[in-house]
Amino acid sequence: MTEMLRSGSGGVNRGVDDPERLAHPTNTTPENQAATFRNLDQIRPHRIIRRGEAARPLPPHARSLADLGFDVGDVRFSLGDYMARCRVAGLLVLKDGEVAVEHYGMGSGPETRWPSFSTAKSLTSTLCGAALHDGAIGSLDDRCDRYLPRLRDSAYEGVTVRNLLRMCSGVAWNEQDDGRSGAGALARALTSRRPGAILDLLCKLPRAQPQGVVFNYSTGESCLLGALVAAATRRPLADYCAETIWGPAGMEADGCWYLESDGGLETGGFGVMACLRDLGRFGQLMLDDGEAFGGRRVLPPGWRDLAGQPDSVATTFGRCMPGSPIGYGYQWWVPPHGPTGIHAGAFVARGSFGQYIYVHPSAQVVAVVQSAWRQHDDLEAEAETWALLRATLLALRPDPTS
Repeated sequence: MTEMLRSGSGGVNRGVDDPERLAHPTNTTPENQAATFRNLDQIRPHRIIRRGEAARPLPPHARSLADLGFDVGDVRFSLGDYMARCRVAGLLVLKDGEVAVEHYGMGSGPETRWPSFSTAKSLTSTLCGAALHDGAIGSLDDRCDRYLPRLRDSAYEGVTVRNLLRMCSGVAWNEQDDGRSGAGALARALTSRRPGAILDLLCKLPRAQPQGVVFNYSTGESCLLGALVAAATRRPLADYCAETIWGPAGMEADGCWYLESDGGLETGGFGVMACLRDLGRFGQLMLDDGEAFGGRRVLPPGWRDLAGQPDSVATTFGRCMPGSPIGYGYQWWVPPHGPTGIHAGAFVARGSFGQYIYVHPSAQVVAVVQSAWRQHDDLEAEAETWALLRATLLALRPDPTS
């Protein structure tokens, strides 16, 4: 699950004049990586996601998990152990919309805006749901080129919005960051800072499969989804996000979204920066099936369960990636239920370097993790994160004696 991010300066809220003053997140020392992450909005052109007038309160939960411990194999870990070992900058757990855990590390705090990496894909898909609810998108089975005529005569002509959400377009893409793949070409398009460079790249891709048949993880596809939502709503993606999610969900701080060029399109596959508590509020909005703070509905009824679970053979459990039992919804990963069923109905946004937004509707739990892993993926840190989530769910279950 790699995300492409390349440095540069300029654009809306330019920040530093010399992009080389801040290192690329894959090429930093352990000591400066967290500081680099906190300042990535100074590297790329971006657009502000404005907060609304009122912030949703996040009161403390009656059952604090500050002393939570969990096991990985035969080793016992505390929350402090986990934060240090996995280079965690922020950890938040909400139960019934109340804070059971809130911890910060790596020099971060409640006001810190941290990069999303691929967790932004799940925000982009949610904005597609908002556009469907608003009527800007008529049906998920509409052709994408209805909203983006630029796609006509490309491999994306005729692909439905639904298959774009599933990452089942059938258009060729290689996510490997090897400099020669689709992801490498996306990085070069971003480096050029040329308006329209991403759509130009995507329109040149060949067809590999019929649509709807094969899942193929593609950051380019999420960028295309973001462009589609912007075209359908006739609004910049960050502005539409502010109107339909950031304000209604009661975010306490502005966020921001990277742009492909100065004043250009938001990068729908990555590039959102937000503080920990506001990502928790986003997770809570999904858990509440799109009924926002104050009672306004911003997503179609049932969107949570549609977007948060596999709805096709190509994206069902065990079919997405060789050797993996995981499934895929509409730009949300879906953990297998497992023998205990503890994750049944849950879904998760997942980003490079240890970013998670975990939503479990039946348990009424939302968890957010912001990290600075030293590489895109870290199997040991991922295993510890899932062990922590499991222990959290068990600890927050109702007391059977009460």
